[in-house]
Amino acid sequence: MAERKFQDLTIKNNFMFGAVMAEPKNCKGIIELVLGIEVDHVEVSKEKSMVYHPEYKGVRLDVYAKDENNTRYNIEMQVAKKPALGRRTRYYQSQMDMELLLSGQEYKELPNSYVIFICDFDPFGKRKYCYTFQPKCKEDPEVDLEDGRCCVFLSTYGENEDEVPRELVNFLKFVKANQEESQNDFQDYFVKQLQDSIRWIKSSREMEERFMIFEEMMKDEREAGRREGMIEGEQAKARNTALNMHQKGYPDEAIAEVLEVDVETVLEWISESESATK
Repeated sequence: MAERKFQDLTIKNNFMFGAVMAEPKNCKGIIELVLGIEVDHVEVSKEKSMVYHPEYKGVRLDVYAKDENNTRYNIEMQVAKKPALGRRTRYYQSQMDMELLLSGQEYKELPNSYVIFICDFDPFGKRKYCYTFQPKCKEDPEVDLEDGRCCVFLSTYGENEDEVPRELVNFLKFVKANQEESQNDFQDYFVKQLQDSIRWIKSSREMEERFMIFEEMMKDEREAGRREGMIEGEQAKARNTALNMHQKGYPDEAIAEVLEVDVETVLEWISESESATK
């Protein structure tokens, strides 16, 4: 089952995307294609990749890289629309900045940084293949803040082919394709390069083992999240019960005994509730 699933992966699977982007030429190709710039070379941070560091606590699904000018890039595949996607880019930008500042750099030395989301949906519903955001002056859009930040959202559901490079459209159609369609000839050099990388990854027993570890860790994180949600739900239920019993005049000690919590917890719940109603 695990072997068949591994062989069915496409580039929009988080593990496969991370494995493909770990190859510098592929990451460089994405950056140049999306931003329309040329870079000499990129360094992909494998230390922050779950593909190469399965012992890393907290599964990272993004790709982190820098180029010869120290420009930083954070690239992530998104297959389902999540709330607060814009704030997610803000978090990534702040993480990149904080890491550099903690290493001793001054504010004026902060390099340019890009957050790129490749979305298998339309994040803004305007049927664009590409949405680019940079801070501008509200009163005069020609005035640029020049803080070095840029966020780009790509969409596989764009319809404005005349407004973007053909190569970008080919790439996004490749991302959108299912497993069978992804084997097609897209008449595109870069897409063929990605297809070759995926074929090599699928032929590697080591990469298959890494995928199995990745899947197990994802399963553990989902289970931990489910348990945490259940605990929070049980605590909320116990708190509400305690407040209801308190309103009915039950002694704090009796409430604690019924709910199997300490008296201090009951008193804390009561105090929080009374503070909230003031």
